[in-house]
Amino acid sequence: MFKGSLPALVTPFKDGELDLDTLKKLVEWHIDQGSHGLVPVGTTGESPTVSHAEHMIVITEVVKAAKGRIPIIAGAGSNSTAEGVRLIQHAAETGADAALVVTPYYNKPTQRGMIEHYRALHDACELPIVIYNIPGRSVIDMIPETMGELAKLPRIVGVKDATGKLERVSMQRATCGPDFIQLSGEDATALGFNAHGGVGCISVTANVAPKLCAEFQEATLAGDYAKALSYQDKLMPLHMAIFLEPGVAGAKYAMSKLGMCSAEVRLPLTELLPETKTAIDAAMAHAGLI
Repeated sequence: MFKGSLPALVTPFKDGELDLDTLKKLVEWHIDQGSHGLVPVGTTGESPTVSHAEHMIVITEVVKAAKGRIPIIAGAGSNSTAEGVRLIQHAAETGADAALVVTPYYNKPTQRGMIEHYRALHDACELPIVIYNIPGRSVIDMIPETMGELAKLPRIVGVKDATGKLERVSMQRATCGPDFIQLSGEDATALGFNAHGGVGCISVTANVAPKLCAEFQEATLAGDYAKALSYQDKLMPLHMAIFLEPGVAGAKYAMSKLGMCSAEVRLPLTELLPETKTAIDAAMAHAGLI
């Protein structure tokens, strides 16, 4: 259903406002470059600082621009279950193919609370749900046993795993079954993730190098890990440099070098330091992008 390279799509801005013309251009670029899907308005889409109205506009415009050519997994997470229900219902109404739902951040629910949160969203519409487990941002960690319980629900179809623990893939295969879709949430470890049984990556670097990331993923899914390793060697400096500061700021700066969008981010994110820009420039050159 969902596999390969799925860029965690940036939200382009111009003078503080949504830049919808550029957003549509990015959708076309990703399709042309071979991306296997798009994930708008996740954290890399600056979901914390777009308004609810802007969030819904971006999802609507990306779905319309894609025209069913690649799947769209709409960001629909919130630490308020009621707000999450509104977002996932909107995503379903626009024609998105699935929703990415982050574990509820800041208010620190128990494992039982997470089950009830996802159950409520599952029951709110017919859209497939991909769990987003990222303890470094949300503080809580959905353990494999909890995920296994949720996987029993027919529309809980997979996970974006950003724990950085490669053994989780095998553990979640045991609790959720081998058909449960496991997508990496970390570019740097995506090679090992797929070797453990993952089938793709919701990628920040794919905003900058969509063709390379798509070809890398295709190599792993074909079982050609020698070829995949050559892509990893080419991309690894870029994975690291983009995250010297918050990843969306790094990605947008690199995209601005390619003429794809402005480097503009919303506070509290800021323009990159000169030394970070230098590191990204060098990594882009290493990858053959500039």
